[in-house]
Amino acid sequence: MTTARTEHGRGSDATHEHHLPPEAAALDDETAGKVEALIEQEEGALNRFRGPLLWLTTVIAIAMSVFHLYAAVDIVPTMYLRYIHVGFVLTLTFLMYPALRRFRHRLMPWDVLLAAAALYVLSYLVAGGDELADRYIFPEPMDLVVGWMLIVLVLEATRRTTGPIMPGISIAFMLYAFFGNHLPAPWTHQGYDQVRLIPHLTITLDGIFGTAVDVSSSLIALFTIFGAVLQVTGAGRFFVDFSFALMGGKATSAGRTVVLSSFLLGGPSGSGVATTVTLGSVAWPMMKRVGYTPHDAGGMLAAGGLGAIISPPVLGAAAFLIAEFLQISYLQVIQMAIIPTCLYYASLLFMVELDQRRMGVDARADAERYSTESAGVLFRKYGFHLTSLVSIVGFLLWGYSATLSVVYASAVAAALSWLRRDCAMGPGKAVAALRDGSIQVLNVAATCACAGIIVGVVTLTGLGLKFSEIAISYAGGSLALTAVYTGLIVWVIGLAVPVTASYIISAVIAAPALIKLGVPDYAAHMFIFYYAVLSEVSPPTALSPFAAAAITGAGPYRTTLMAWKYTLPAFLLPFLFVTDPIGIGLLLQRSAGMTWGDVAWITALATFGLGLLAAAAQGFGLRPMAGWERWATAIAGILMIFPAAVDGLLEWASGLTIPAPHWVGIALGLILLAVQAMRPRAPAPG
Repeated sequence: MTTARTEHGRGSDATHEHHLPPEAAALDDETAGKVEALIEQEEGALNRFRGPLLWLTTVIAIAMSVFHLYAAVDIVPTMYLRYIHVGFVLTLTFLMYPALRRFRHRLMPWDVLLAAAALYVLSYLVAGGDELADRYIFPEPMDLVVGWMLIVLVLEATRRTTGPIMPGISIAFMLYAFFGNHLPAPWTHQGYDQVRLIPHLTITLDGIFGTAVDVSSSLIALFTIFGAVLQVTGAGRFFVDFSFALMGGKATSAGRTVVLSSFLLGGPSGSGVATTVTLGSVAWPMMKRVGYTPHDAGGMLAAGGLGAIISPPVLGAAAFLIAEFLQISYLQVIQMAIIPTCLYYASLLFMVELDQRRMGVDARADAERYSTESAGVLFRKYGFHLTSLVSIVGFLLWGYSATLSVVYASAVAAALSWLRRDCAMGPGKAVAALRDGSIQVLNVAATCACAGIIVGVVTLTGLGLKFSEIAISYAGGSLALTAVYTGLIVWVIGLAVPVTASYIISAVIAAPALIKLGVPDYAAHMFIFYYAVLSEVSPPTALSPFAAAAITGAGPYRTTLMAWKYTLPAFLLPFLFVTDPIGIGLLLQRSAGMTWGDVAWITALATFGLGLLAAAAQGFGLRPMAGWERWATAIAGILMIFPAAVDGLLEWASGLTIPAPHWVGIALGLILLAVQAMRPRAPAPG
């Protein structure tokens, strides 16, 4: 069998093969086609132009990247930065994304008209400047016309890049703003006409040009350029190869390799589906050889990809929004993500080790190695790529802003690429990186602009406060029940929209309920962030599991269920943030009276609880488990991670409470482990 290694440092032609990372070249043509089709269902189908149209779109994309790099190092007024950013996004979207799939690879007359309309709206807003902003309460008729044009353009751009659901939700919120005065209490409000609503959404910094677009224009765009630099210089390929070599390049290490490489590859990329496809193209043959079924392997690959969205230093786009919503530095967000990320991968590692025991891996699968070079050789040749994992944090610690840090980190990655001739970022790769950086931000930026419509309606109508009061009243004032309701709300929203949109909507609607009950604002937002991430493995937007299923040949929905199995233990963890008095220690935060000993205690408690939940999910601990053992083990794990749930359910059913539920969980877990240890060892099922 040939290895899946490919040449380091090759550039990517994102205009022609935008959706698939270059590391996925090991996929055969049929599988690659299936994966790309799945991604296009969620992210839109890019045009693949040639000749003059390719040159035109490339020039616009490069101009967009250069503008954002300039804005990072020099002063551009906030309002103009957001206006120009949205203008670039709309213009490039109408050129790059067809209105319908059957018009793909052709520039249609209506695409040109929409791009021209976007340029007109941009010029109107920029020319209006401060005078336009000052008259938003008493707008001129043309202000309303341009405002409606901007809303329609944003909705259409979002439809082309992410599908019809997000625009549909935004339209529903606008209808609520117009006709909410006809609804019964507590949903009613005074009602708003177009003179009040349209300028609020299109002129002020509370609507389309609000927080989400601010983050998109100042951070997300720069991080996509950074990711493109890493891509064209071969960093992604190195992370995968290095992980495989570090684990010995053996088939029996396939699961461990997925865990390690998903962290190394996911941290810089911040893309769940890209990580899943890259790992799947290389790891699936190994996993198949040692006995993983297609749906188990697909679930593991999707779970590894999911880690990319929660892994420092990049995380997902929503992490930048957390910093902006909370008015804290991005370095603080990275700090809060450190322990949860480690626990997430620890949970995956528990599942992998239990997989090995459950399947009874055949050591003969190691006879053929899947790595052509040792870890030491790869590190000596390409170890400079690892600077991408630490350079951003280093610049942040040095005192630079997040925008300057990512610009400097991109420059460092580009400069160090010249240490290897096959990685060197010459003019061709520089053009590719600048082009890809702009094209890859289009769907996220369009989503942020569209989400601004929702946020604008919520702030104008006070819907967020109304919703929090309703949620608290339904929960009877119980923090644990409110947290459950909030998690379900975020999850349901995530069923229909991507992670970034799910977080934005939930942050303005659901977070106030938790904060009102005394949860620190940063803990509430991190809780919502982690549950918004679940949309990556939740149908109908379960992009990572569906892509993994296309690679392994498994059923997509069964693969999604397996992805849930692998991720569920870790996604019970956020309840500790909001329901346990010292749970914020997992975010490396301390309230009055807390010590670092409390942080260590809650971390150890969470680790043991995740191990028990992983064993319950796999049905295998020290020995195969009977049904009652799985339930008992799950209860022990939940008592350590979310004791309020078990305690509250018991009190509701019997009127009894559990004293010291953490210790009860520890005792129960130790007893179950002892029972298994005393049981005679039986051969694990194949």
